Amino acid sequence: MPLGKRRRVSMTRAHEPGFTLIELLLVVALLGILLSIAVPGLLRAKQSGNEAAAIGSLRSITSAQYMYGASCADGFFAPTLLVLGTAPPDGAAFVGPDLGYAATVVKSGYTISIGSTTGPAPMSPASCNGAAAGSGLGGFHALATPTIGTGSRAFGVNMLGTIYYGEQQAPLAMTDTTAPAGAKPIPQ
Repeated sequence: MPLGKRRRVSMTRAHEPGFTLIELLLVVALLGILLSIAVPGLLRAKQSGNEAAAIGSLRSITSAQYMYGASCADGFFAPTLLVLGTAPPDGAAFVGPDLGYAATVVKSGYTISIGSTTGPAPMSPASCNGAAAGSGLGGFHALATPTIGTGSRAFGVNMLGTIYYGEQQAPLAMTDTTAPAGAKPIPQ
């Protein structure tokens, strides 16, 4: 600029880039509406995934129990998931580490356990993977019960292999050989 000419600076803000408060409030309101529509769908999808994982776990347990009985326990069943998760000296565990690390397991929002209406069979031999004599089961059932907010249905399977569900969050009243009252079978 030449020396004699000065640029005039305005004291008012003519047009500065950016958003006004109203524009920001509209964007926040729009995001709130979109989230209120999307979040329930996402929660339902997560719940469906948890239920599918629980059903898959019960199918795995049923297969593992029959493999355990046929190859390791002279026809008797494992009393806990921990026994199914213990490998014999010359083989692999009957269930994966996601199910076989404790007697009762929490997986994908479900508490999974094994039980029996008759209890341990006193005449059961010691198993090939270290379970004590007299601890094997003559029959079994397995339960998958949702923890709070992770599912709306409880599941169970017995030694007949049919998986049942009830529309509650409490454990099903399973027996080793009969369907629980009020429960419905899951189509195979």
